[in-house]
Amino acid sequence: MGRIMDTLRGVESFVRSVEEGSIAAAARKLGITPASASQNIARLERTLGSRLLSRTTRQLGLTESGRIYYERVRGVVHELELAAAAVSALNAEPRGPLKIASSVAFGRHVVAPLVPSFAAKFPDVSIELVVTDREIDHIGEGIDISVRFGLQLEQGLIARKLASVPMIICAAPSYLERRGRPQRPEDLIHHDCLVYRYAGHGRIFRWAFTRDGLRFEPELKATIVSNDIDTLAEMAIAGAGITRLGAFIATDLISRGLLVPLFGGAPREGVANTDHEPFDFYACFADRQAETPKVRAFIDHAAQSLKGRW
Repeated sequence: MGRIMDTLRGVESFVRSVEEGSIAAAARKLGITPASASQNIARLERTLGSRLLSRTTRQLGLTESGRIYYERVRGVVHELELAAAAVSALNAEPRGPLKIASSVAFGRHVVAPLVPSFAAKFPDVSIELVVTDREIDHIGEGIDISVRFGLQLEQGLIARKLASVPMIICAAPSYLERRGRPQRPEDLIHHDCLVYRYAGHGRIFRWAFTRDGLRFEPELKATIVSNDIDTLAEMAIAGAGITRLGAFIATDLISRGLLVPLFGGAPREGVANTDHEPFDFYACFADRQAETPKVRAFIDHAAQSLKGRW
């Protein structure tokens, strides 16, 4: 049993050192001394008969053996954390580290403002917010919750809906004065359109409309493409063209007169609109064992805070 525990301590120290970038940082994360973490890794290397880390005065690197071993065992540490959390979760108050991943725009404008009130309500939870538009790995990266829109949902994840966000097509007054206002979605082919390319799959997001109950996607003249929503918003404000933004970005810009909404309003015969087709955002976690008190608490807090916002 002692040898197994030594191996587990070595694996934990090794994985955390790789993730944190140094043995000292890993030791702080684990609540042990750097000397203890280093000794744990050394014992693991002796057991394996192979060097896992190349240590210099300035940086820590993986050997070839270390890279292979890390890929195999990095999920083990996360699974052990989940197992420990599951055992203590029955009557426990939310506590411990909570790592949340979100797309950049939604994370910046929606998730981040929720964090201070959650942290004040649950002071024993420490929060790390990762904002990225790339694909993320719950187990490999130690992500407790990922916030995703419908098209990002993956089979196997458990998802709870947080909010439905209207998508608003809009342009700056300066652009509309210069180029005129499109009357129909088909007119967009004659206008400069600023479109979003999703980093996950590399495809450009199409703009969908309905008319008399029928959905269609008109041809666009995509003059500018970006993988960042806030960048598209800034270019639209500057008069570069027409873009599509989530209401969590567009509403404030419209109220300030920086952008003008197009094709909006309630559905009417012969008139195209987009308000009926929002983006649904979900809070996702890996499995039922990952639904710890801190995870449930944050999802409940987010859902309640966003209820009726749009």
